[in-house]
Amino acid sequence: QVLDASTLSFGTRVRWFAICFVAGVVCSILGTALLWLPQGIKLFAVFYTLGNIVALASTCFLVGPVKQLKSMFDPKRLIATVVMLLCLILTLCSVFWWDKKRFAAVLFCILQFLAMTWYSLSYIPFAR
Repeated sequence: QVLDASTLSFGTRVRWFAICFVAGVVCSILGTALLWLPQGIKLFAVFYTLGNIVALASTCFLVGPVKQLKSMFDPKRLIATVVMLLCLILTLCSVFWWDKKRFAAVLFCILQFLAMTWYSLSYIPFAR
């Protein structure tokens, strides 16, 4: 029951959803701005990925974390979820373990954006 979103009032859930979503968008924009610094590729990848994770986690305030996870791994959006999570991981791997792979990091961020879009569209009927 602690993990269920219904323990919070509707207003509180919407407020925290908005706070997390805006924080995620700000992190992603900040990451994009940091890309233009020398050696900013690591900061870009970390902030962009963190922004996507925080924005994704914001929906837990609306439906609850358990329901969110069940929904994410529902058979109709399982592939979209796996591709999205894989792109998040590969983005971070490309900057921390695969040195001198600036192109790979940018490519994985683009794929991350596309995967997040595909995942988001899975919630809209007949959108994919």
